[in-house]
Amino acid sequence: KVVVGDQDGVITCFGIKKGEAVPVFKTLPGQKIARLELGGALNTPQEKIFVATGSDVRGFTKRGKQFLSFETNLTESIKAMHISGADLFLCASYIYNHYCDCKDQHYYLSGDKINDVLCLPVDKVNCITPVLACQDRVLRVLQGSDLLYEVEVPGPPTVLALNNGNGGDSGEEIVYGTSDGKLGLIQITGSKPIPKWEIGNEKKRGGILCIDSFDILGDGVKELLVGRDDGVLEIYNFESADDPVLRYDHALSESIASIQGGCVGKEGYDEILASTYSGWLTGLTTEPVHREGGSGEELKLSQEMQSKISSLRNELEHLQMKVLQEREKYQQSSQSSTAVSSVPAFSVNDKFTLNKDDASYSLILEVQTAIDNVLVQSDVPIDLLDVDKNSAVVSFSSCDSEPNSNFLLATYRCQANTTRLELKVK
Repeated sequence: KVVVGDQDGVITCFGIKKGEAVPVFKTLPGQKIARLELGGALNTPQEKIFVATGSDVRGFTKRGKQFLSFETNLTESIKAMHISGADLFLCASYIYNHYCDCKDQHYYLSGDKINDVLCLPVDKVNCITPVLACQDRVLRVLQGSDLLYEVEVPGPPTVLALNNGNGGDSGEEIVYGTSDGKLGLIQITGSKPIPKWEIGNEKKRGGILCIDSFDILGDGVKELLVGRDDGVLEIYNFESADDPVLRYDHALSESIASIQGGCVGKEGYDEILASTYSGWLTGLTTEPVHREGGSGEELKLSQEMQSKISSLRNELEHLQMKVLQEREKYQQSSQSSTAVSSVPAFSVNDKFTLNKDDASYSLILEVQTAIDNVLVQSDVPIDLLDVDKNSAVVSFSSCDSEPNSNFLLATYRCQANTTRLELKVK
């Protein structure tokens, strides 16, 4: 089964039967879902679904029945959440709260913005040890409501994950990913941190948004699955006991919001499932999809594959027809004398970061619908630099710098179906 939470507050659970997605349950719309975690009693299957919406936490069974509605005392929206048995760890922008059986236990005010929270496995470590990933390039290790110690990392950490899914042999190993694309492993002991390995970002790829551990190669050792904000999905393999090695990568067109390994589409073939910013779910499977034949040998597709291709073609034709009908409908309504113009409401995922290597700034814009134009205006002198991934056409307009304080007016015209645009300024 696959469980998805979206920005409309809808939780969707579905499975795959004979190549088709079959819904198990779907909840009603509500507030935007900030976090979704699976939980349950310790040492049992983690089958209960917990979602954070606004300042509330709701719990659902695997059949979609709501069993928990918990209104926290947080004045801000929940940004990060972790579940461990009856323990609930929640973080707003700067505030960390620990609840046990929905009763307030501990509280901590961070010196900088909290991006993620994690707790070392209690069954291995025998004590509750929360770890906060903070924007000031620090992992803060807590004990109760007090700071135990801080760990400096090479970039602002955006995501934390237990190594191997269980914290390794000791249960103390945490993998972190940073907003500037670095990966690292640290052992969080009771007295001091022990750095294990660190991988830089020599290929200048995007920041890391999600991490999972899963044995996708079938070699008995779990690989590290990484999703980045430029749409690159990576698989790292532990060939030796030292640093992981990049084995595979795959480029998607949007930032990867979540990544998981598992068996979804076909029994016996593992998959990597990734969800992207605009709501697409993409599966990468280990099932062979290519067949080779000798010279003169005719390749025959199986009946299952033929019916799959046929159904996909029919679905595509149906969607194309629907788009044409909606466009015609829009054209007719826009030419009507009674038509009312309104600005469509959509969320924009934006990121503006400094590149230390060449002292330039990267502006990344991502929208759930296609981007036609981006207009850039600046009242200070700046240069627009070329970006390899950017296929948009830029044109400059002349402007008067003195009376209007305009130094730059530029327009980016995007290619068809562009939902993500990266600009570079200096």
